[in-house]
Amino acid sequence: MRKARTNIGFRAQCAASLDPACRSDALRRSHIALLTISLLGGFGAGNAAEVQKPLWELGIGMSALHFPDYRGSDESGIFAIPFPYVVYRGKIFKADEEGLRGALFDSERVELNVSLGASVPVNSDDNSARQGMPDLQPTVEFGPSLDFNLWRSGDRLLNLDVRLPVRVAVTVLGGMENVGWETSPRIALDISNVAWLKGWDLGLLAGPIFGTERRHDYFYSVNPRYATPDRPAFDAKAGYSGSQFVVSLSKRYSRFWLGAFARWDNLGGAVFVDSPLVMQENYFAAGVGVAWILKESSISVPDVR
Repeated sequence: MRKARTNIGFRAQCAASLDPACRSDALRRSHIALLTISLLGGFGAGNAAEVQKPLWELGIGMSALHFPDYRGSDESGIFAIPFPYVVYRGKIFKADEEGLRGALFDSERVELNVSLGASVPVNSDDNSARQGMPDLQPTVEFGPSLDFNLWRSGDRLLNLDVRLPVRVAVTVLGGMENVGWETSPRIALDISNVAWLKGWDLGLLAGPIFGTERRHDYFYSVNPRYATPDRPAFDAKAGYSGSQFVVSLSKRYSRFWLGAFARWDNLGGAVFVDSPLVMQENYFAAGVGVAWILKESSISVPDVR
């Protein structure tokens, strides 16, 4: 039976503590903030026309996220996590609601971006499928993404892209350990002023995921020493990891930004789907966030995707 656990925000007294357990808790939660940025950001639509905007903006946000312990788990957590809101509109490098990207090619159709992701920590004592197994440490995922614009409307309200991210995952507690690579080629459709609602941007993204053997081992292999009658040994292989479908909606106001997403994962046909740690092949994740813009540059620059 699915079990929901609730983890709410940073505790100020813990964040300021010298106690190692508190520092570990704060590190875990700050790492989840990266997951917030990667989920709530990165799906925004392009601008309809060239406009003047501040060179940089700074703010802070708060999010509420609900997602499973790991892909395939039937147990989930709810997290209320703060995150930074940072926008920079340089000529070459940009950082905004769409993520980190660089204009490293002399082309309006090709971008080299930074792809970010993360996974949450899992205490195996709190997850029925993993009881008696080592805990899952939180991971940070990062790598390049080569993005191609296939088509855009004349008014730039619609953009259709192909995104080709490749990321390596490393643990962030107990030493940095490489836990494998994954790639997730995707089709992305961004729509500005969706349904004629000015300023509301809709993002649709879908595609398969492929991972290395080390990546799948970390989440789905069962070493013979941890095998039980209900959890046989399993050795995960490299290959297809299932598919993801994401929809996001956002709007920028003068002093704050709103964003939300919903994600559906399907593990049917994945090379690890027969692992005893895969408890369900389909599941949803979702989140909402709001960010307040606290300060912005007095210098304005043209901003157009």
